[in-house]
Amino acid sequence: MNRRYRKTIVAGNWKMHKLPGECKEFILQLKERAAAAKWCDIVLCVPFTHLTAAVKAARGTRIAIGAQNCHFAEKGAYTGEISCGMLADLGVKYVIIGHSERRQYFGETDSDVNKKIKAALEAGLRPIVCLGEGLDVRENNAAVDYIRLQLKAALRDITPQQLRRIVLAYEPVWAIGTGRVATPEQANEVGSAIRETLRALYGARAARGVSILYGGSLSESNAESMFAMPDVDGGLIGGASLETGSLAAIIEAARQELKGSD
Repeated sequence: MNRRYRKTIVAGNWKMHKLPGECKEFILQLKERAAAAKWCDIVLCVPFTHLTAAVKAARGTRIAIGAQNCHFAEKGAYTGEISCGMLADLGVKYVIIGHSERRQYFGETDSDVNKKIKAALEAGLRPIVCLGEGLDVRENNAAVDYIRLQLKAALRDITPQQLRRIVLAYEPVWAIGTGRVATPEQANEVGSAIRETLRALYGARAARGVSILYGGSLSESNAESMFAMPDVDGGLIGGASLETGSLAAIIEAARQELKGSD
């Protein structure tokens, strides 16, 4: 991690877990364990039904609340969808865009991702944009080329000024919820390729300021070794973010790594 140029971010993705009433207690516990952390930004991405309770519970802490999805339209006849403006009005600060589960189960395309990024930025949200390859791509040694194409499609017509508000998350699809995990070297290889692509598109100064997270069975047992990589700037955490102890341990791993790099 390189805090000289970019933020360290630890973001939890609850997916479709927990009930709204559990938010307050979880955030109070996390506040006691880790919310005084000054070494990283902490984000909790909770289901839509939890957002109001989460924003209220996190008020006055260092915890920012994020949504797990959004629609690209400002408003309209999109039954069941939530606009970025609606999220911002609730006090949400971040939104996950292009998660592999959205791509796999709901048919989201690179074009959809690009439109959602633009909508999120317009509403003042910070997009956490997910990129990742399937097992077949990885086994064919095509992961880096695949990620580069995904990234370029996601950032189509995005300006250097807008890029400053975007967080990128590398989540190898073969490692999500499977117990398998990319090695730190594999994660850094892709992170480095992402940064090289950003450098080619936007220049060195812009590229070095973008936080690149790793997501994919990240846990307290492997967080410190993952965070030791120069192009891994934090994590997008699934299952381990559902327990305050596990999430706090990952936040502490970020602190230990940053101390070691001083």
